[in-house]
Amino acid sequence: MHIAVSGNIGSGKTTLVKKLAVHYGWQAEFESVEENPYLVDFYDNMRKWSFHLQVHFLHSRFNQVRRIQNSPNSTIQDRTIYEDAHIFAANLHETKLISSRDYNNYLELYHSMEMFVSPPDLLIYLKADIPKLVDQIEKRGRQYEKTIQISYLKSLNDHYQNWISGYKQGKLLVIDVNEMNFVDNRGHFSEIVGKIDRELFGLFT
Repeated sequence: MHIAVSGNIGSGKTTLVKKLAVHYGWQAEFESVEENPYLVDFYDNMRKWSFHLQVHFLHSRFNQVRRIQNSPNSTIQDRTIYEDAHIFAANLHETKLISSRDYNNYLELYHSMEMFVSPPDLLIYLKADIPKLVDQIEKRGRQYEKTIQISYLKSLNDHYQNWISGYKQGKLLVIDVNEMNFVDNRGHFSEIVGKIDRELFGLFT
């Protein structure tokens, strides 16, 4: 099986992927954030580095999905290739941080890759409002994220809502994490596991 966890910056994707991988014995594939050589520069100057950043993420994600599809193991993935295009690149173009010329070039590359990948068997979307996102971003204290603006997070959230509302590629599980603390509260984590079990294995698992 291929399971993917999606959501905005600070929604808890990576943490949940780690916990679910341990719980189910799944292989985990993480977003190559720290390995992206453009990330720090991007947050310092979005207009200059946005196209470079997105192409690097797209290429990395494509290779990741191909590994997942060729693996005999059940795998849980931290963010999808669809989010790269429909959320982050689209948002940067809409806010004029990626030019139309670069965006069209990016989309042509994305559509060429899309033909060679399959959607996950289950997409888990972590829905989180701005206060929750800000709180978790502050708690993890990454230096390069200190310049993230509220307006940027809000715009991403709007794109996520639009994308999720039209998602038809496969099974979708939306989890509202605004009042959840699945790291410290076992009950909250068990609640998430129960929802995943019902989606993947049926009502009476």
